[in-house]
Amino acid sequence: MGDRSPKQLLRVAGRSLLERSVEAFAAHPSVQELVVALPRELAADPPPYLTAARKPVRIVAGGSRRQDSVANAFGAIDGRAELVIIHDAARPFASADLIGRTIAAAAESGAALAALPARDTVKRAAPAGADGGSGRLVVETIPRESVFLAQTPQAFRRDVLSDALARGARDGVDATDEASLAERAGHPVRLVDGEATNIKITTPEDLPMAEAIARSADSESEVARGFSRASDKPARTGRAGTGYDLHRLVPGRALVLGGVTIPSDRGALGHSDADVVCHAITDAVLGAACLGDIGRHFPDTDPRWKDASSLDLLARAAALVREHGFEVGNVDVTVILEAPKIRGHVEAMRQAVAAALGVDPARVSVKGKSNEGVDAIGRGEAIAAHAVALIRSVG
Repeated sequence: MGDRSPKQLLRVAGRSLLERSVEAFAAHPSVQELVVALPRELAADPPPYLTAARKPVRIVAGGSRRQDSVANAFGAIDGRAELVIIHDAARPFASADLIGRTIAAAAESGAALAALPARDTVKRAAPAGADGGSGRLVVETIPRESVFLAQTPQAFRRDVLSDALARGARDGVDATDEASLAERAGHPVRLVDGEATNIKITTPEDLPMAEAIARSADSESEVARGFSRASDKPARTGRAGTGYDLHRLVPGRALVLGGVTIPSDRGALGHSDADVVCHAITDAVLGAACLGDIGRHFPDTDPRWKDASSLDLLARAAALVREHGFEVGNVDVTVILEAPKIRGHVEAMRQAVAAALGVDPARVSVKGKSNEGVDAIGRGEAIAAHAVALIRSVG
């Protein structure tokens, strides 16, 4: 990069690459803590934005190779961590959606990485040789449909990453990323659609593009917070709505929550798939826009909605809200259910609901509570959900 400082400390639109990368993860609702591997001299005197981050940050000294730094950081993670995400500090523009999708894929498959499909024709080459002159010769053309360009974040279940790092160290493998170590250890690694803006700052030529992405992202973030640069007053009108839904639980029905089928011996009884999460959010979104409730738009007397996907009904409600000049800001839903526990399905639910609403998963919160054995819900005879939605006027 032509600079004496580590490139991760270079400033783009007023903030260092490292600060932007750390903030992307510190702001994500699925991330509880961060471990940052720094050069030894920097680890002894870290930048203030690391010690003042919104979530706990542990700082470790890095190693001579990437995998050494990762191993040092892995040794410092909280013992309760179930999933571990690894990210290059030189990729400062990973979105909350990309982080969330990578986490969800790793939770399901054990390992996942963001990657972009190759857009150009891919050639494999070899040196031309003594009689072939200088340069290289094409050996074969590789179908680009099978070629993907790896990015970070890369996410792993704790046991998968532990095994991959241990085997890599034992076999003396010098890997360019942790996904390749997981592959060598025999673990399946899922690809998640990467983002073109998730660039890695490698050469000085990358800086103008990084500057443009940073300024655009900072501008969008400021608008999303609802404040104008000129007046520091709300730039768009916000409205709040609430929603509530309750269904009896009966044998022979699937239990669908937030568009995700939860393993259970009983499911909610209803005209549609009786998804209380989607029903409560639908009422909250419609209520915020003063457009009635779910029964007005999707009545249980209409055969069109018999066994319908409530996720589809939610998407229709979100489209209706947009037609009336609003967009969804965020939603928060609480599921009240005695059993089964929904903790392991929350991330998939957030992803599905976010897709239906057309928002980033970072704007969707799903929580589970029990009713402590009280009333029909506490006896396991029913399920309920409460939701709050914030919408705002467009333009």
